[in-house]
Amino acid sequence: MKKLERLQKILAQAGIASRRKCEELILSGKVEVNGVPVTTLGAKADPQEDVITVDGKPIESEVKLYIMLNKPKGVITSASDPQGRKIVSDFLTGIQQRLYPIGRLDYDTEGLLLLTNDGEFANLLTHPKHHVPKTYLATVNGVPHGDKLEQLRKGIELEDGMTSPAEVEYQDVQADHKESTIRITIYEGRNRQVRRMFDAIDHPVTRLKRVKFGELGLQNLKRGGWRPLTPKEIAELRAEAAKAEGSSRHVVSDKPAKKPEWKPKPKPKHLSEENKKGKPEAAGRKPARQKQAAKPVGSRSRDSYAKSVLSPIIAEGEKRSAAEARQQRSTSQGGKLQGSKPQGSKTLGRTGAASTERKPRNDQQPQAGKGRGSSQRQASGGADRSGGRSSEWSSSRPGKGSSSQSSRRSHKVHK
Repeated sequence: MKKLERLQKILAQAGIASRRKCEELILSGKVEVNGVPVTTLGAKADPQEDVITVDGKPIESEVKLYIMLNKPKGVITSASDPQGRKIVSDFLTGIQQRLYPIGRLDYDTEGLLLLTNDGEFANLLTHPKHHVPKTYLATVNGVPHGDKLEQLRKGIELEDGMTSPAEVEYQDVQADHKESTIRITIYEGRNRQVRRMFDAIDHPVTRLKRVKFGELGLQNLKRGGWRPLTPKEIAELRAEAAKAEGSSRHVVSDKPAKKPEWKPKPKPKHLSEENKKGKPEAAGRKPARQKQAAKPVGSRSRDSYAKSVLSPIIAEGEKRSAAEARQQRSTSQGGKLQGSKPQGSKTLGRTGAASTERKPRNDQQPQAGKGRGSSQRQASGGADRSGGRSSEWSSSRPGKGSSSQSSRRSHKVHK
């Protein structure tokens, strides 16, 4: 059974040219399969069974080569240059196979460059969906502040669109702060991308060097030197491309971000236990906000606080008002009853009748010369000899016609 592959891929893997150049050869009619010219880009063939020729010469399977070159500044990353400038293949002395670069470094950029005649391997490392990281040391004018580096980390708008987020950190800063070296890792392969990114933050690049391709480092390879990659390094690059396939870090979309599904927060243990005992809540529904319990009667609030402060004052005022009212009543009654005995009191007169009035407490005794006693003394026309006692506690002083016996009896009763 034939193993068919696209014709331009077969030519690129044979080391004829890059895949784009091979497409141009097919369209120009220079490629034949089994003696029949092929001018369709979608044509397929089996390299093991079919005879494929370019300009009448059959292609042969070449030994696959994988080269790492430390490209110097001022060299063109191309297999040929019509202007006669130095190209990277000029440094690959002793190699007969036709090699082409994996990706590009511009004229003024130096550092790590990979070359191969394995078109499949080259496409694996350069395809946009694989996003193999590439690390550079960029020497720029001035010292970019943190907010400007943060723009590079989030992605910055260029003429050809938004860049993917980059990894950026300070590598070195000169003492006079005229220049600084920034380590930056990108996941794309646009033309002069790093230089344009630093131009966008107003810190143009004065020197640019690529130091890593994936996990492969330049190490101690001298400028202009090259070496073949080891089988382990080739396998690591393939694994890096396979790992990054489909995991783009650059997301450009006009659609709004999807709102995350709401999930209720976990409740404390003591609340969850109470809910288990009570009525269970509906699944997926936000728990209702519980109403605050009514404050107990004795809780401290503005009203209770006002009452606690004002109650003693109000009670004291009421006592004073009651005392003044009693005093006014006693005064008014004393004025009306001048010369008569107080109501409810019984004293011994000439008949010798005993008084039955109840003796009050000491704190309720009216002062001497006031109230009912004063009115009685005024009525009797004599001074109270009881030493300040109220008239309620002593009998009225008898008049001139009273006997001493009745006075002594009244005194004994009230003792």
